[in-house]
Amino acid sequence: MASEARVVLVTAPTADAAAGVARALVEEGLAACGNVVPGIRSIYRWEGKVADEPEALLVLKTERRLVAALKERLPALHPYQVPELLALPVEDGLARYLEWIASAVRPRAPGRARPRRPRGRASAARGRVPGPPRRRAGRASAPRT
Repeated sequence: MASEARVVLVTAPTADAAAGVARALVEEGLAACGNVVPGIRSIYRWEGKVADEPEALLVLKTERRLVAALKERLPALHPYQVPELLALPVEDGLARYLEWIASAVRPRAPGRARPRRPRGRASAARGRVPGPPRRRAGRASAPRT
């Protein structure tokens, strides 16, 4: 089942920089969520030289209709002269999660606060799609080695 959802990849110099971009885009309704993956190593060609630098990866979830707005907004939020933005189509996924993405991205005029939605069982009981899945409390985790 093809969807309108998109996964957008953005690299940043640090995890904090990636988190700042993610927070702004989620608050503005251009992304449903952003996952920050710290500690990646990027090897790339820039201005005729090969660079080898630590970076963080930001994985955003949004919809196709918002990719143009993301391309317009990202350069103002990002510290790089030419930020990476690669939007990949989501071919398939859990229907409830894809519905959540669609319900979570609603761009609004800058400065307008988005009303808070009730979360948890009460909102699910009213038929709303819950937020993204979270780890359940009490779940055993794998031992660290």
